[in-house]
Amino acid sequence: MNFKLIMVFVDIDKTDKLLDVARDAGATGATIISSARGVGLNKTIGIFGLELLNPRDVILVLVEERRAAHVLDELVRVGGLDEKLDTGIAIMLDVEKALGLTEHIKKLEQQKPLDA
Repeated sequence: MNFKLIMVFVDIDKTDKLLDVARDAGATGATIISSARGVGLNKTIGIFGLELLNPRDVILVLVEERRAAHVLDELVRVGGLDEKLDTGIAIMLDVEKALGLTEHIKKLEQQKPLDA
């Protein structure tokens, strides 16, 4: 079975909603890396002249290949990632090899295909 890794970089307040969306769209789980820092195109300077960096979460979602595009599309739509600057980004990468997924694969094989 082939997998894709979707990485979503968003403000912390969107994390729970996007986890629900990923699950509803066919993902079987996710890992969250909290309090990542990111910089945008323009610096935001605070009152003491220091750059303000909003904490973000990185959501890592390992998805079966046939479900990956749908999961990514739903994350972008619900997260509003294409609406304006600073809403977050999502990327999808090929996974060459994934281990520790025996039980996930059993569950996925029991589910009917998305196009059925």
